[in-house]
Amino acid sequence: MDLKQLEYFVRVAELGSFTRAAQALSVAQPALSRQVRLLEVELRQNLLVRNGRGASTTEAGKLMLEHARGILHQVARAHEELGRVRGSLAGRVAVGMPPSVARMLTVPLTRAFRQRMPQAQLSVSEGLTATLQQGLQSGRLDIAVLYNADAAAELDIRPLVMEELVVVRQRGADALAAELSMADLAALPLVVPSRPNAIRMWLEQSVARAGLRLKVVLEIDGVSAILDLVADGAGCAVLPRHAVLHSAAPAQFVLQPLQAPGLHIPMSVAVSAQRPATLTQRAMLELLQEVALERLAHGGTASGHIAR
Repeated sequence: MDLKQLEYFVRVAELGSFTRAAQALSVAQPALSRQVRLLEVELRQNLLVRNGRGASTTEAGKLMLEHARGILHQVARAHEELGRVRGSLAGRVAVGMPPSVARMLTVPLTRAFRQRMPQAQLSVSEGLTATLQQGLQSGRLDIAVLYNADAAAELDIRPLVMEELVVVRQRGADALAAELSMADLAALPLVVPSRPNAIRMWLEQSVARAGLRLKVVLEIDGVSAILDLVADGAGCAVLPRHAVLHSAAPAQFVLQPLQAPGLHIPMSVAVSAQRPATLTQRAMLELLQEVALERLAHGGTASGHIAR
């Protein structure tokens, strides 16, 4: 038994597929399969059930998965403790964020990370909330910023801020009231992301509570593409205020809030509840909270703290 075999087995078990695990680990699938099989031979147990749809853990595999996670975590802690002897935190942290949040946070977060943890490695990826949650559950991500996150036993979700959503219009379009009602919003031609985008779902739920429906004229995934279409006069959008202010050309748009109490979407930070955080990951959680609140809370309402 060696650490590579354990790592390969854990990734296959978490992703439920040899193909996806090989892609995530950047190794050839035959090599990955061979190492997992060698582990099974040494343990004299079938750990995985292989089928056309992927792979699932046997009872022995579920037990081994718990032990393997603990072993790999202890190895990571050992590396970090040795790094502390040298006076610095080490290891790798993978963070996932929605595109609109990544646009705001990636540069300041990376800058602060390099200053505080120069010996550690940071990976930042973008994705929809549902994809980010899957990344946490599979182990591909260590930390994720989520919009309107659903409670899950596998995740530890903590509130971060309530971010304001505003109506985004082309500058020079017909004037509207300074603040819009839900009825005004429902009458606007909207360019929105496709389902299951968290902001789209939250917007539809909020409008439905008022007994109204959205007037969707285009479904486009990607903040940049939506803003390009709004600037071209294709319709209006509903986006986080900061996503527009940090866009390439914010002067092209007029931002209009909704009437009190306005429209706010909960933003949370989440980690896996199945894998204990390393020292570097805990330090990253604190740093993420600090940078996010500094950048976001000015336009939203701080609503919680990340667990240390």
